[in-house]
This record gives sequence, structure tokens and C-alpha cells, in this order.
Amino acid sequence: MTATDTASTETTLVLLRHGQSTWNLENLFTGWVDVPLTDAGIEQARNAGELMASDDILPTVVHTSLQRRAVDTANLALSEMERGWIPVRRSWRLNERHYGALQGKNKKEAAAEHGADQVFLWRRSYDIPPPLLSLDDPQHPRNDPRYADLAPDVLPAGECLKDVVDRMLPYWFDDIVPDLRAGHTVLVAAHGNSLRALVKHLEDIADADIAELDIPTGFPRVYTLDGDLRPLSCRYLGDAASVEAAAAAVARQAG
Repeated sequence: MTATDTASTETTLVLLRHGQSTWNLENLFTGWVDVPLTDAGIEQARNAGELMASDDILPTVVHTSLQRRAVDTANLALSEMERGWIPVRRSWRLNERHYGALQGKNKKEAAAEHGADQVFLWRRSYDIPPPLLSLDDPQHPRNDPRYADLAPDVLPAGECLKDVVDRMLPYWFDDIVPDLRAGHTVLVAAHGNSLRALVKHLEDIADADIAELDIPTGFPRVYTLDGDLRPLSCRYLGDAASVEAAAAAVARQAG
């Protein structure tokens, strides 16, 4: 393939935020804590697969985090498309943002304890991390066997969105981009903040503006990319009113 051919080739990238989890339902900071989908979340994942199938957007490779709510969402969506056989790649770099010492806390209670303005800064500022976990905290990722092969200094004790961008981008360039270059239709099933980090990069959104982006759960966000992997178009699958309502529900959360 010549350089001209590459530049003229369009590819499809689908971003899918996992369905509702049990801790979403309980309004808890989840982060790297591995929690399952609720029944509603399972239905959202299946519906996402139905939407992709009905629009004839059939992924040929999928990338997920190492967290079960994203893994299960991908599996359920692929099952609806009868595409459970496609290659799957997983990475901790697509994990949700690590919420540090806030993990497991009720979001409204955290606001009452620390002040709503402070919690808002921890949640939505680009470069202010939450309180960090201590190294001896049982929730620290170094105590999780799925990260046992990683160097200790890459494991977060808490992250701001800038940190998520920094750890996500190597995976984008080294793993997702080659699949897109090879002509795959790529599905990335991940989390609110890891997907916000990816959208920030794709659309070159300013640091100060990314806080306004709310990605709804369960609705595929479809990009058509040009040969340089720049967005030519972006849309959600599903009726506009439902997508808007889901995004508004995310925005209304206390965390």
C-alpha cells in the first residue's frame, strides 16, 4: 500500500463505556475496584451490541481494560453481534481512573466530608489528583495479582485525568493504532475516564474543556477516521433523546 493509499483510507473506531455497575448504582467511587455489572448494565451492554449490529458496524478486533465491567460489556455486546470469536486484547492502560483514597466512598458523603467544591476539583479538574492510597493499603494495585508483572512504579495510588491520558496514550499508539492501520474496525470497551482521555487525544480537546464531556453508558460512540487517524465524523448509535438522557444522568452524578 502506498502513502497515498494510506492517507485516503478511512477506518472505524467504536468507543463503548461499560454498562451500569453495582457501585455506579450505589453512587460509590469505583476506580480500580473490580465490580460487576448490574442487571441494567447487562441490558445496556446487550443493547449496545444490537445497535452496532443493526447499523452494520461489526468490529473485527476489540480492546478492553482488565476490569470485569468492561470485559463483560464487551463480551455481551459481541455476543449480540455473534462476534465472540474476534481477537481480544486487554490492557491495564485502559482501566478506569484510579480514585485513590476516595475508592469505595459514597460520592455525596465525600462531598459532605470534604466539601462539594473540593470533591468537584478531584473529580473534574484535569491535573489535580485525589488523596493517594498508602503503599500498605490493601486496595493498592500492587496487591492485585492481575498487575503482578508490572513495575511497581507504574502502578497508581491515585490519578487525575492527566495521569490517565499519560498512561493510556502508549497503548493507543502501540496497540490500537496498528489495528486501525491494518484496516480493522476497532471496538474499545472501557471506562468513563479512560475513554475521555482517548477522546481528548482524538479531538484535541483543551485541558480546560475536557471536564465538560460526559460519555453515556451503553451507547456506542462511532468515529470515522481518515488515513492520519483524525476524526472525519463522530456520532452515537441510538436515538438522540436516549443518548442525551444517558449523558445527562452521568452529569448529574455526585461523582
